Amino acid sequence: MTGAAVAQGDKTRVILELGSGNDLHGCDYTKAALRAVADALHHSSLAFIRSLKIDKTKLGVEVTIGVQRPDLVQIEEIKALLPVGSPTVGVIKGGLDVPDPEHDDAAVIASAAVAVRVDVSALATSGKRARPPERR
Repeated sequence: MTGAAVAQGDKTRVILELGSGNDLHGCDYTKAALRAVADALHHSSLAFIRSLKIDKTKLGVEVTIGVQRPDLVQIEEIKALLPVGSPTVGVIKGGLDVPDPEHDDAAVIASAAVAVRVDVSALATSGKRARPPERR
């Protein structure tokens, strides 16, 4: 899918993480994108999944990647990197290519946004809202 990731139904975005990645030699846009997504994933811990007993297979995961050559990103490789949910991946023009004319090469820089969505109506159990633990 080229273009921005599509919103997943009536789910509410509960987290948005950003990351950047690069391929310094070889102009591999997929490698840069994978590193950007991995960077975003390493910034978060979705502890609320276990705390609220959410079925992690039902999470909506939207990934948007920006690179100068969106057509060269292998979307299935990006999806395989995601540990939970049913992902959608969109690749748009963005990021940065830094030319190295002396070596006929470029450094490729990708940016990534990873959003996780949850059906909040499914969280209500017996009419009670989940409460955070008491502080001691």
